[in-house]
Amino acid sequence: MIRLRIASVAAVGVLLTGCMVGPDYRRPDLATPSMFGEAASTSRTTVSGADADLSRWWTQFGDATLDDLIRRALAGNPDLQIAASRVREAREQVTVAAAALFPSLSASGNALGYNSDRKTPAASSSASGPSSGLVGIPIPSHLSLYSAGFDASWEVDIFGGTRRSVEAAKDTQEAQEWSHRDGQVSLLAEVANTYLTLRMVQSRLALGRTELERQRSLLALIRDRRANGFTTQLDVNQQTNQVAQAAAAIPQLQALQAAQVHALGVLLGESPEALSAELQPPSEQASLLPPPPPTLPTGLPSELLQRRPDLREAERRLAAANAQIGVQTANLYPKLNLLGLGAFAGPRLAGLFDNQNFSSTGLGMASAPLFNGGRTTASIAAAREERQQALLAYQKAVLGAFEEVEDGLARFKTEDDRRASLVQAVAAAENSLKIAQDQYATGFVAFINVLQAQNALLNSRDQLIQSDAQSLSDIVALYKALGGGWAEG
Repeated sequence: MIRLRIASVAAVGVLLTGCMVGPDYRRPDLATPSMFGEAASTSRTTVSGADADLSRWWTQFGDATLDDLIRRALAGNPDLQIAASRVREAREQVTVAAAALFPSLSASGNALGYNSDRKTPAASSSASGPSSGLVGIPIPSHLSLYSAGFDASWEVDIFGGTRRSVEAAKDTQEAQEWSHRDGQVSLLAEVANTYLTLRMVQSRLALGRTELERQRSLLALIRDRRANGFTTQLDVNQQTNQVAQAAAAIPQLQALQAAQVHALGVLLGESPEALSAELQPPSEQASLLPPPPPTLPTGLPSELLQRRPDLREAERRLAAANAQIGVQTANLYPKLNLLGLGAFAGPRLAGLFDNQNFSSTGLGMASAPLFNGGRTTASIAAAREERQQALLAYQKAVLGAFEEVEDGLARFKTEDDRRASLVQAVAAAENSLKIAQDQYATGFVAFINVLQAQNALLNSRDQLIQSDAQSLSDIVALYKALGGGWAEG
């Protein structure tokens, strides 16, 4: 009968759990522009609002080395592993929160043995028997007692405070999952940028070494002309200075090259010098930098809210903050606790679990808050403010995402226009150097004109390499701003 009563009370508690206090969550409806204002095509790349799969955007560069570096970074980067651990931790916290929805059950066992050789004065010469305890109550000289039992307790979630806590835990778990994906997006962009910077530095090194060899060859020619009386020592000195300047630029670029290799090693979770051998520049390649992709789909601005992991994370944190209001609101209402106890007890271990040794107790206890100095209402108000802060943070993140895309598009467009001008500058500098060399050979101009033309050409070529790298870096930044680099599953 007692078991039936406990089950009946539990059933009533289950029926009472249909109520959930606190506001139900609704995703904010944020206004988004119909198109990106800076989405203008360039001479080399068509920018369109078409949707595309950006989960593997780096493959559009067609660089097998970059593909391999990103694959290894996804597997070995320490920051990404930390983020994955946080996701697993959040999943366990959901289990912890959900455990409060169910009764807790525990078991216990006891064994008592009592032996006494003490005898009363009147019975000191008689056979052993029970000794006299307090107020004449006989105490046996030998006593054994065994017990085994269990107890169950359950706080019935009548007003949904526990379920709101589970809801908040699930929202936090999803936020951690999106944070993990956002870390992946940032990592891929960082690996790509570092790799492209490395190739840019190596291209500048190749240009510098070629220029140094050319300057040395020219110095040898001028010395021959000086020996034959066709030029002056001033021309030799000027060209010697050019050789020294070209040689001095190389060590700085070598140091920058080593720094990029070291950074890539750490990003992959390896030692800084681990990639030194495999990232040496190819011996026969005109350009170490890959060309930009012919098309760059951006999708619609409204799709950005679903594609960018950091926005999804901010939205899930808003949902968790909303659920916390219900957790605090439930403290305003009564609580119902159910307790059940059952135990077997007897003087002998054999037969301990016979029915005649069993006893049970059931208890239902209700409590209601009356006064706590305004703590509960203040906690509810604080939870509402935290939700407001989460909402503002989400709105700010959305505005920042649109800004990043627009800035990325604008930088890419202007850099591509700048590159077109640099291509013309290189062509003009090459032609000017040829004219200056011809005029110097015939004695029409001084050697300083040749030096000026050489410097102009070298500077234009170097700027063109840096502009090519900047265009690719702008594309990487744009892919990151669009939220590319992750996939469902």
